Amino acid sequence: MSLPSYVPILAATTAAQCLVSLAMLSPAAIAPEIARDLGVAASRIGWWISLAYGGAMLTSLLGGDAVRRLGAARTTQAALLMVAAGALCTAAGHLALVLAGAALIGLGYGMTNPAASHLLARSTSPANRNLVFSIKQTGVPLGGTLAGLTAPALALAYGWQTALASVAGYCLILALLLIPARTVWDADREPQARLKARPLAGLTLIWHDRVLRPLSLSGFAYAAVQLSVSTFMVSMLVGDLHWSLVEAGLLLSALQVAGVIGRITLGTAADRWFGGLRTLIALGAATAALALLTGLLTPDWPAPLVALVLVPFGAAALGWNGIYLAELAHAADPAQIPRVTGASLFFTYGGVLVGPPVFAALHGLLGSYTATYAVAAVPALVGMGFLLTRR
Repeated sequence: MSLPSYVPILAATTAAQCLVSLAMLSPAAIAPEIARDLGVAASRIGWWISLAYGGAMLTSLLGGDAVRRLGAARTTQAALLMVAAGALCTAAGHLALVLAGAALIGLGYGMTNPAASHLLARSTSPANRNLVFSIKQTGVPLGGTLAGLTAPALALAYGWQTALASVAGYCLILALLLIPARTVWDADREPQARLKARPLAGLTLIWHDRVLRPLSLSGFAYAAVQLSVSTFMVSMLVGDLHWSLVEAGLLLSALQVAGVIGRITLGTAADRWFGGLRTLIALGAATAALALLTGLLTPDWPAPLVALVLVPFGAAALGWNGIYLAELAHAADPAQIPRVTGASLFFTYGGVLVGPPVFAALHGLLGSYTATYAVAAVPALVGMGFLLTRR
Protein backbone atom coordinates (compact mmCIF):
# COMPACT_ATOMS: atom_id res chain seq x y z
CA MET A 1 0.00 0.00 0.00
CA SER A 2 1.53 3.28 -1.10
CA LEU A 3 1.78 6.27 1.21
CA PRO A 4 -0.45 9.31 0.58
CA SER A 5 1.20 11.90 -1.65
CA TYR A 6 1.30 14.46 1.14
CA VAL A 7 3.47 12.33 3.49
CA PRO A 8 6.91 13.37 2.12
CA ILE A 9 5.71 16.98 1.94
CA LEU A 10 4.47 16.77 5.52
CA ALA A 11 7.77 15.27 6.68
CA ALA A 12 9.85 17.97 4.99
CA THR A 13 7.71 20.91 6.11
CA THR A 14 7.55 19.58 9.67
CA ALA A 15 11.34 19.19 9.75
CA ALA A 16 11.80 22.74 8.47
CA GLN A 17 9.35 24.08 11.06
CA CYS A 18 11.18 22.15 13.76
CA LEU A 19 14.59 23.58 12.87
CA VAL A 20 13.53 27.20 12.51
CA SER A 21 11.70 26.87 15.86
CA LEU A 22 14.82 25.32 17.40
CA ALA A 23 16.77 28.37 16.26
CA MET A 24 14.11 30.70 17.65
CA LEU A 25 13.78 29.00 21.05
CA SER A 26 17.33 27.90 21.83
CA PRO A 27 18.38 31.36 23.09
CA ALA A 28 15.41 31.33 25.49
CA ALA A 29 16.44 27.90 26.84
CA ILE A 30 19.92 29.23 27.70
CA ALA A 31 18.98 32.85 28.41
CA PRO A 32 20.73 33.00 31.82
CA GLU A 33 24.04 31.86 30.25
CA ILE A 34 23.81 34.31 27.32
CA ALA A 35 22.74 37.16 29.60
CA ARG A 36 25.70 36.61 31.93
CA ASP A 37 28.23 36.81 29.09
CA LEU A 38 26.57 39.86 27.52
CA GLY A 39 26.08 41.62 30.84
CA VAL A 40 22.32 42.03 30.55
CA ALA A 41 19.27 40.76 32.47
CA ALA A 42 17.88 37.36 31.45
CA SER A 43 14.44 38.92 30.91
CA ARG A 44 15.95 40.85 27.97
CA ILE A 45 15.53 37.68 25.90
CA GLY A 46 12.02 38.97 25.33
CA TRP A 47 13.45 41.77 23.19
CA TRP A 48 15.52 39.27 21.17
CA ILE A 49 12.39 37.25 20.47
CA SER A 50 10.48 40.38 19.48
CA LEU A 51 13.19 41.49 17.08
CA ALA A 52 13.19 38.03 15.49
CA TYR A 53 9.44 38.06 15.00
CA GLY A 54 9.61 41.59 13.66
CA GLY A 55 11.70 40.13 10.85
CA ALA A 56 9.15 37.33 10.46
CA MET A 57 6.39 39.91 10.02
CA LEU A 58 8.21 41.43 7.05
CA THR A 59 8.84 38.19 5.18
CA SER A 60 5.39 36.78 5.95
CA LEU A 61 3.92 39.54 3.75
CA LEU A 62 6.31 38.63 0.94
CA GLY A 63 6.05 34.88 1.44
CA GLY A 64 3.17 34.41 -1.00
CA ASP A 65 5.01 36.22 -3.78
CA ALA A 66 8.23 34.30 -2.97
CA VAL A 67 6.38 30.99 -3.28
CA ARG A 68 4.88 32.11 -6.57
CA ARG A 69 8.24 33.06 -8.09
CA LEU A 70 10.71 30.69 -6.43
CA GLY A 71 8.46 27.75 -5.63
CA ALA A 72 7.68 26.39 -2.18
CA ALA A 73 10.77 24.14 -1.94
CA ARG A 74 13.21 26.91 -2.94
CA THR A 75 11.48 29.32 -0.57
CA THR A 76 11.94 26.83 2.26
CA GLN A 77 15.62 26.42 1.37
CA ALA A 78 16.13 30.19 1.39
CA ALA A 79 14.46 30.36 4.80
CA LEU A 80 16.73 27.66 6.23
CA LEU A 81 19.85 29.43 4.92
CA MET A 82 18.78 32.70 6.54
CA VAL A 83 18.11 30.97 9.84
CA ALA A 84 21.52 29.27 9.70
CA ALA A 85 23.21 32.63 9.13
CA GLY A 86 21.26 34.14 12.02
CA ALA A 87 22.23 31.33 14.40
CA LEU A 88 25.92 31.83 13.53
CA CYS A 89 25.65 35.60 14.07
CA THR A 90 24.04 35.04 17.47
CA ALA A 91 26.78 32.56 18.36
CA ALA A 92 29.41 35.23 17.70
CA GLY A 93 28.63 36.62 21.15
CA HIS A 94 28.85 40.33 20.33
CA LEU A 95 25.69 42.24 21.20
CA ALA A 96 25.33 43.83 17.77
CA LEU A 97 25.75 40.49 16.00
CA VAL A 98 23.35 38.82 18.45
CA LEU A 99 20.70 41.35 17.46
CA ALA A 100 21.51 40.91 13.76
CA GLY A 101 21.17 37.17 14.26
CA ALA A 102 17.71 37.63 15.75
CA ALA A 103 16.63 39.60 12.69
CA LEU A 104 18.01 37.00 10.25
CA ILE A 105 16.37 34.10 12.08
CA GLY A 106 13.09 35.99 12.01
CA LEU A 107 13.35 36.73 8.29
CA GLY A 108 13.81 33.04 7.60
CA TYR A 109 11.11 31.97 10.03
CA GLY A 110 8.47 34.13 8.34
CA MET A 111 8.96 32.42 4.96
CA THR A 112 8.32 28.84 6.07
CA ASN A 113 4.56 28.82 6.72
CA PRO A 114 3.35 30.31 3.40
CA ALA A 115 5.43 27.72 1.55
CA ALA A 116 4.23 24.84 3.73
CA SER A 117 0.57 25.90 3.53
CA HIS A 118 0.81 26.06 -0.28
CA LEU A 119 2.20 22.53 -0.50
CA LEU A 120 -0.10 20.96 2.10
CA ALA A 121 -3.32 22.61 0.90
CA ARG A 122 -2.52 21.40 -2.60
CA SER A 123 -2.00 17.80 -1.49
CA THR A 124 -4.65 17.28 1.24
CA SER A 125 -8.45 17.23 1.42
CA PRO A 126 -10.65 19.24 3.84
CA ALA A 127 -11.55 16.00 5.64
CA ASN A 128 -8.07 15.63 7.15
CA ARG A 129 -6.71 19.15 6.84
CA ASN A 130 -6.85 20.10 10.55
CA LEU A 131 -4.89 16.97 11.46
CA VAL A 132 -2.28 17.35 8.69
CA PHE A 133 -1.70 21.04 9.42
CA SER A 134 -1.55 20.27 13.16
CA ILE A 135 1.06 17.57 12.56
CA LYS A 136 3.11 20.05 10.54
CA GLN A 137 2.83 22.57 13.37
CA THR A 138 4.17 20.02 15.84
CA GLY A 139 7.49 21.19 14.42
CA VAL A 140 7.23 24.21 16.74
CA PRO A 141 7.04 22.29 20.05
CA LEU A 142 9.41 19.66 18.67
CA GLY A 143 11.91 22.44 18.09
CA GLY A 144 11.24 23.67 21.60
CA THR A 145 11.74 20.17 22.96
CA LEU A 146 15.11 19.90 21.24
CA ALA A 147 16.01 23.35 22.54
CA GLY A 148 15.20 22.36 26.11
CA LEU A 149 17.00 19.01 25.89
CA THR A 150 20.14 20.00 24.00
CA ALA A 151 20.81 23.71 24.42
CA PRO A 152 21.36 23.79 28.22
CA ALA A 153 23.50 20.63 28.16
CA LEU A 154 25.64 21.92 25.28
CA ALA A 155 25.89 25.36 26.86
CA LEU A 156 27.14 23.97 30.17
CA ALA A 157 29.52 21.48 28.57
CA TYR A 158 30.95 23.46 25.63
CA GLY A 159 29.58 27.00 25.87
CA TRP A 160 26.32 28.49 24.63
CA GLN A 161 27.94 29.51 21.33
CA THR A 162 28.38 25.82 20.45
CA ALA A 163 24.69 25.18 21.07
CA LEU A 164 23.71 27.85 18.51
CA ALA A 165 26.37 26.87 15.97
CA SER A 166 24.98 23.32 15.94
CA VAL A 167 21.55 24.68 15.01
CA ALA A 168 23.08 26.35 11.96
CA GLY A 169 24.54 23.04 10.88
CA TYR A 170 21.18 21.27 11.08
CA CYS A 171 19.54 23.96 8.92
CA LEU A 172 22.22 23.68 6.26
CA ILE A 173 21.83 19.89 6.08
CA LEU A 174 18.05 20.09 5.56
CA ALA A 175 18.46 22.79 2.90
CA LEU A 176 20.72 20.42 0.96
CA LEU A 177 18.32 17.50 1.38
CA LEU A 178 15.51 19.51 -0.23
CA ILE A 179 17.35 19.96 -3.53
CA PRO A 180 15.88 16.82 -5.22
CA ALA A 181 12.32 17.86 -4.30
CA ARG A 182 12.44 21.14 -6.20
CA THR A 183 11.62 19.65 -9.60
CA VAL A 184 8.21 18.34 -8.51
CA TRP A 185 7.25 20.65 -5.65
CA ASP A 186 8.18 23.81 -7.56
CA ALA A 187 6.55 22.77 -10.84
CA ASP A 188 3.88 25.45 -10.48
CA ARG A 189 6.25 28.36 -9.84
CA GLU A 190 6.23 31.43 -12.06
CA PRO A 191 9.87 32.57 -12.50
CA GLN A 192 8.82 35.89 -14.04
CA ALA A 193 6.55 36.88 -11.14
CA ARG A 194 7.62 39.91 -9.11
CA LEU A 195 8.75 39.32 -5.54
CA LYS A 196 7.22 42.63 -4.45
CA ALA A 197 4.07 42.49 -6.51
CA ARG A 198 1.58 43.62 -3.84
CA PRO A 199 2.94 43.04 -0.34
CA LEU A 200 -0.09 44.65 1.36
CA ALA A 201 -2.74 42.93 -0.75
CA GLY A 202 -3.08 40.08 1.72
CA LEU A 203 -3.63 42.47 4.63
CA THR A 204 -6.33 44.31 2.72
CA LEU A 205 -8.03 41.04 1.84
CA ILE A 206 -8.04 39.86 5.45
CA TRP A 207 -9.22 43.13 6.94
CA HIS A 208 -12.30 43.25 4.71
CA ASP A 209 -13.22 39.59 5.21
CA ARG A 210 -15.70 38.81 8.02
CA VAL A 211 -14.22 35.35 8.53
CA LEU A 212 -10.48 36.02 8.16
CA ARG A 213 -10.33 39.22 10.23
CA PRO A 214 -11.49 37.82 13.62
CA LEU A 215 -9.43 34.69 13.02
CA SER A 216 -6.31 36.77 12.39
CA LEU A 217 -6.93 39.01 15.41
CA SER A 218 -7.32 35.95 17.61
CA GLY A 219 -3.96 34.74 16.27
CA PHE A 220 -2.44 38.03 17.46
CA ALA A 221 -3.76 37.51 20.99
CA TYR A 222 -3.00 33.79 21.26
CA ALA A 223 0.53 34.24 19.93
CA ALA A 224 1.30 36.87 22.56
CA VAL A 225 0.60 34.24 25.24
CA GLN A 226 2.22 31.34 23.40
CA LEU A 227 5.68 32.83 22.98
CA SER A 228 5.67 34.18 26.51
CA VAL A 229 5.14 30.60 27.72
CA SER A 230 8.16 29.36 25.75
CA THR A 231 10.37 32.39 26.27
CA PHE A 232 10.17 32.97 30.02
CA MET A 233 9.45 29.50 31.39
CA VAL A 234 13.10 28.65 32.11
CA SER A 235 13.71 32.06 33.66
CA MET A 236 10.63 31.62 35.89
CA LEU A 237 11.69 28.15 37.04
CA VAL A 238 15.27 29.26 37.77
CA GLY A 239 14.53 32.73 39.15
CA ASP A 240 11.20 32.32 41.00
CA LEU A 241 11.11 28.61 41.87
CA HIS A 242 14.90 28.10 42.31
CA TRP A 243 15.27 25.15 39.93
CA SER A 244 18.59 24.36 38.24
CA LEU A 245 19.09 25.29 34.59
CA VAL A 246 19.10 21.63 33.48
CA GLU A 247 15.96 20.83 35.50
CA ALA A 248 14.20 23.83 34.00
CA GLY A 249 15.30 22.80 30.50
CA LEU A 250 13.88 19.31 31.04
CA LEU A 251 10.51 20.71 32.09
CA LEU A 252 10.56 23.04 29.09
CA SER A 253 11.07 19.96 26.94
CA ALA A 254 8.19 18.16 28.66
CA LEU A 255 6.02 21.20 28.06
CA GLN A 256 6.94 21.16 24.38
CA VAL A 257 6.23 17.43 24.11
CA ALA A 258 2.80 18.17 25.53
CA GLY A 259 2.45 20.72 22.75
CA VAL A 260 3.25 18.03 20.16
CA ILE A 261 0.73 15.58 21.59
CA GLY A 262 -1.81 18.34 22.04
CA ARG A 263 -1.56 19.52 18.44
CA ILE A 264 -2.12 16.06 17.00
CA THR A 265 -4.93 15.24 19.43
CA LEU A 266 -6.66 18.57 18.97
CA GLY A 267 -6.31 18.43 15.19
CA THR A 268 -7.98 15.03 15.18
CA ALA A 269 -10.74 16.23 17.50
CA ALA A 270 -11.36 19.28 15.32
CA ASP A 271 -11.66 17.14 12.18
CA ARG A 272 -13.87 14.45 13.67
CA TRP A 273 -16.08 16.09 16.26
CA PHE A 274 -15.85 19.76 17.20
CA GLY A 275 -14.69 21.70 14.15
CA GLY A 276 -11.81 24.13 14.08
CA LEU A 277 -13.61 27.16 15.48
CA ARG A 278 -15.02 25.50 18.62
CA THR A 279 -11.66 23.90 19.33
CA LEU A 280 -9.87 27.25 19.11
CA ILE A 281 -12.39 28.85 21.46
CA ALA A 282 -11.97 26.05 24.02
CA LEU A 283 -8.18 26.42 23.86
CA GLY A 284 -8.45 30.11 24.69
CA ALA A 285 -10.50 29.33 27.80
CA ALA A 286 -8.12 26.57 28.92
CA THR A 287 -5.05 28.77 28.40
CA ALA A 288 -6.55 31.56 30.49
CA ALA A 289 -7.46 29.22 33.36
CA LEU A 290 -4.00 27.62 33.44
CA ALA A 291 -2.26 31.00 33.26
CA LEU A 292 -4.13 32.05 36.40
CA LEU A 293 -3.12 28.80 38.10
CA THR A 294 0.53 29.40 37.16
CA GLY A 295 0.34 32.65 39.09
CA LEU A 296 -0.09 30.61 42.28
CA LEU A 297 3.20 28.69 41.96
CA THR A 298 5.81 29.15 44.72
CA PRO A 299 9.18 27.50 45.55
CA ASP A 300 7.34 25.34 48.11
CA TRP A 301 5.38 23.51 45.39
CA PRO A 302 6.82 20.02 44.72
CA ALA A 303 8.22 19.52 41.24
CA PRO A 304 5.55 16.99 40.13
CA LEU A 305 2.78 19.42 41.07
CA VAL A 306 4.50 22.25 39.19
CA ALA A 307 4.70 20.00 36.15
CA LEU A 308 1.03 19.10 36.56
CA VAL A 309 0.21 22.77 36.03
CA LEU A 310 2.79 23.79 33.44
CA VAL A 311 2.62 20.80 31.09
CA PRO A 312 -1.13 21.24 30.38
CA PHE A 313 -0.49 24.98 30.16
CA GLY A 314 1.99 24.27 27.39
CA ALA A 315 -0.39 21.87 25.63
CA ALA A 316 -3.13 24.51 25.58
CA ALA A 317 -0.98 27.54 24.76
CA LEU A 318 0.96 25.71 22.03
CA GLY A 319 -1.89 23.64 20.61
CA TRP A 320 -3.82 26.04 18.42
CA ASN A 321 -1.53 26.87 15.46
CA GLY A 322 -2.25 23.95 13.17
CA ILE A 323 -6.01 24.35 13.50
CA TYR A 324 -5.63 28.08 12.94
CA LEU A 325 -3.67 27.55 9.71
CA ALA A 326 -6.17 24.93 8.53
CA GLU A 327 -9.03 27.37 9.15
CA LEU A 328 -7.19 29.97 7.06
CA ALA A 329 -6.72 27.49 4.21
CA HIS A 330 -10.38 26.49 4.43
CA ALA A 331 -11.61 30.09 4.27
CA ALA A 332 -9.25 31.31 1.51
CA ASP A 333 -9.44 30.88 -2.24
CA PRO A 334 -6.96 28.10 -3.16
CA ALA A 335 -4.89 30.42 -5.32
CA GLN A 336 -4.62 32.91 -2.44
CA ILE A 337 -3.63 30.47 0.33
CA PRO A 338 0.08 31.45 0.47
CA ARG A 339 -0.77 35.16 0.46
CA VAL A 340 -3.60 34.83 3.01
CA THR A 341 -1.44 32.63 5.25
CA GLY A 342 1.46 35.08 5.16
CA ALA A 343 -0.76 38.11 5.75
CA SER A 344 -2.62 36.48 8.63
CA LEU A 345 0.66 35.43 10.17
CA PHE A 346 1.64 39.09 10.03
CA PHE A 347 -0.95 39.54 12.81
CA THR A 348 0.28 36.43 14.63
CA TYR A 349 3.89 37.58 14.54
CA GLY A 350 2.68 40.99 15.65
CA GLY A 351 1.36 39.31 18.79
CA VAL A 352 4.76 37.76 19.33
CA LEU A 353 6.41 41.12 18.70
CA VAL A 354 4.28 42.77 21.38
CA GLY A 355 3.85 39.90 23.86
CA PRO A 356 7.38 39.17 25.17
CA PRO A 357 8.45 42.80 25.73
CA VAL A 358 5.13 43.58 27.43
CA PHE A 359 5.65 40.45 29.54
CA ALA A 360 9.18 41.64 30.40
CA ALA A 361 7.89 45.10 31.31
CA LEU A 362 5.14 43.65 33.50
CA HIS A 363 7.74 41.45 35.17
CA GLY A 364 9.67 44.59 36.02
CA LEU A 365 6.54 46.08 37.62
CA LEU A 366 5.24 42.99 39.38
CA GLY A 367 8.60 41.56 40.42
CA SER A 368 7.89 37.91 39.63
CA TYR A 369 7.35 35.74 36.58
CA THR A 370 4.50 33.81 38.20
CA ALA A 371 2.40 36.92 38.73
CA THR A 372 3.12 38.02 35.17
CA TYR A 373 1.92 34.67 33.82
CA ALA A 374 -1.37 35.20 35.67
CA VAL A 375 -1.86 38.46 33.75
CA ALA A 376 -1.32 36.50 30.51
CA ALA A 377 -4.86 35.18 30.95
CA VAL A 378 -6.13 38.51 29.60
CA PRO A 379 -4.94 38.20 25.97
CA ALA A 380 -6.10 34.56 25.91
CA LEU A 381 -9.61 35.70 26.81
CA VAL A 382 -9.44 38.54 24.28
CA GLY A 383 -8.52 36.12 21.51
CA MET A 384 -11.39 33.86 22.51
CA GLY A 385 -13.69 36.88 22.29
CA PHE A 386 -12.66 37.59 18.70
CA LEU A 387 -13.51 33.99 17.77
CA LEU A 388 -16.89 34.23 19.48
CA THR A 389 -17.72 37.22 17.27
CA ARG A 390 -16.93 35.07 14.25
CA ARG A 391 -19.46 32.48 15.39
